[in-house]
Parts: sequence; C-alpha cells; structure tokens
Amino acid sequence: MSQQSVLYDVPGPRQKRITLIASVIIAIGLLAGAYYFIYVPLDDKGQLAMELWGPLIDPSNEYFSQVWDRIGTGVKNTLTAAVLAIITSLVVGTLLAVLRIQLKELNRRRFVGLATPLAYLLRGLTIALTTVTRICVEVFRGLPVVLTIFFVARGLPEFGVSMDTLWYLVIGLTVYNSVVIGEILRSGMEGLPPGQREAAAAIGLSPRQTTMIVLLPQAYRIMLPALISQLVVVLKDTSLGFIISYEETLNIGKQIIGALSNPIQVYVVIAVLFIAVNYSLSKLAQYVQRRLARGRKTAGTPAQQPPVAALVAQAEGAGGGAGGL
Repeated sequence: MSQQSVLYDVPGPRQKRITLIASVIIAIGLLAGAYYFIYVPLDDKGQLAMELWGPLIDPSNEYFSQVWDRIGTGVKNTLTAAVLAIITSLVVGTLLAVLRIQLKELNRRRFVGLATPLAYLLRGLTIALTTVTRICVEVFRGLPVVLTIFFVARGLPEFGVSMDTLWYLVIGLTVYNSVVIGEILRSGMEGLPPGQREAAAAIGLSPRQTTMIVLLPQAYRIMLPALISQLVVVLKDTSLGFIISYEETLNIGKQIIGALSNPIQVYVVIAVLFIAVNYSLSKLAQYVQRRLARGRKTAGTPAQQPPVAALVAQAEGAGGGAGGL
C-alpha cells in the first residue's frame, strides 16, 4: 500500500472533477481580482506608461543600457557578498556547532585520573567556555542584522582595521548567520538517537571522532531544508548593505529611482531578480536532497543497512585500519 493511500483516501473521479472545477474558479477569481484591484488602478495613475517602463524593458530607450549596466553591477555585488557570507557562515557555523557539542561532552567528564587542581582547572575552563559561547549565541542571534553590520563597519575602523565595504557587509552577515547555522546544526546533532553515540563509543571512537564522523554528516543531511532557508535569508540580507553605502542591487535601484522617478517599475524588476535567484537556490536544494536520497537507496534500504549503521561501520573500518597501523 502506498504512503499516499495510508495518509488519506485517494480521490475518486467525482472528487477529481470537483477539485479541477474549484481550481479553475479560484484561478479566474484571482485573475479578475488582479485586473480590477492592481492593473486598473495602476493604469489610471499612469504607472503602466512606457515613459516609466521604457528604461527597463525597451532596448531602444536612451537610458536602457545605462540602467541595466547599473543593475548588473548591483547584481554582481549582491551575489559576491552573498557567496562570501554563505561560505564564511557555513564554516564558522559548523565550527561553532562542533565546539558547543564538544563542550557539552566535556561538561559530563569528571577528569578522573588527573591531579585535583588540574581537574578543577579544566572543569572551570570548560564551564567558562560554555558560558561564553552561550552568551555570544544569544547576543548575536538577538541583534538585528542591520545593527550588526553597522557596528562592524563603524567599530572595526576604531581599532585600526580598515577594509573594503564589501568585507564589512560580509563580516556583519557572518556574525549573525553563523550563529543561526551553528544552532541549526547543533540541534540536528543533539536530535539524533543517543544509541549512535553509544555505538561509536563502543567501537573506540573519541567524542571528537563521533561528532565529525557520525553526527555532523547526518545533521547536515537532516537539517538541509533549514540550512537552505537560512542561506536564502543571507542572500536577501545583503540588501541591508545600504546602511554602509555598499552598492548592492537595492541601493543601486534607489539611485536609478532618484534619476528616473519610477519606483514601482524599478522595484518590480528587482523583486523579479531576487525571486529568480532564490527560486534557483531552492531548486538546487531539492536537487541535492534527491541525490542524497538516491544515494541512500543505492547503498541499501533502511531495513537492510540504516545510515547510522553504515556510518558506524565505516568508522569502525577506519578505526581498525588505524589500529593495524
């Protein structure tokens, strides 16, 4: 029996006809509403005139090439900042997640076998690092991104650190998003069955090896939708670069509006560009998920070889090889 028929009854011919008719009626209603409440008011106010749309859609317009050169510059700057911020956020977020997991493991240890002063010192350092990381996570996650970018751009020069505006934006985005990504990965690792840690410990893996070999790869796969959603947020947050005069797409759009006085038209085009890029990123995430699912099916069904067992077996083989050496 298919999963679909288990979750709900498969609609019959009559129900399918009703669904089709209802969908057609709703679509016609939406189109009519768009015509009367969007198209007609805009047309009455002259917002559909070619004088306003020409610089954006008419290649024969005298401003067309200049406008799209500026928009192209903005798109390039936006993608550059987004790619750099995504890479640094993933790297720093992964390190933060691993650090917090390791600190949690260290908090459980009593450091038996060490001298009492040394044991107390290590335990105190562990508690202090745990407290510091937790405070940093809560502070940076609670700050609005625009304030983080502003403080980075205004604070670093006060300490003699001068750099291109691009890097102020990248650092500001990384500070916020790496914390969020770190918490996503940490929750993914902590949500895995505890038996996996026990199995890894049983074959002699250290807590660090357990995290890197067993837990972290699964957390990436399980939390992939949340990670992709956060990466989309990174892309959209590049528009906050206006606070430090970074020439990203939205900032250049404002410059075009100041020259041509066509805000609706410019913002519609910019919105379409952002939607296209974000939609492409979402489709890429779906493709990666399908490839991962296909890889698990190729390796074996869950009943034959669960992903956890495969990872532990792989780690055991690696451990055995190291032991042989």
